[in-house]
Amino acid sequence: MSEDEPHLNKTEARAGATPHMTRVILGVSLLLIVGIFAGIMLFGAM
Repeated sequence: MSEDEPHLNKTEARAGATPHMTRVILGVSLLLIVGIFAGIMLFGAM
């Protein structure tokens, strides 16, 4: 590596911050999908 290459930390390299909403959205989506499939299995079999 050359010494004149800039060394950037993670935030500078990405030019932004990482919000932690992704985990919440994935969790809620997973629960909704499981609930929908459970409803289909319970009421769709009638």
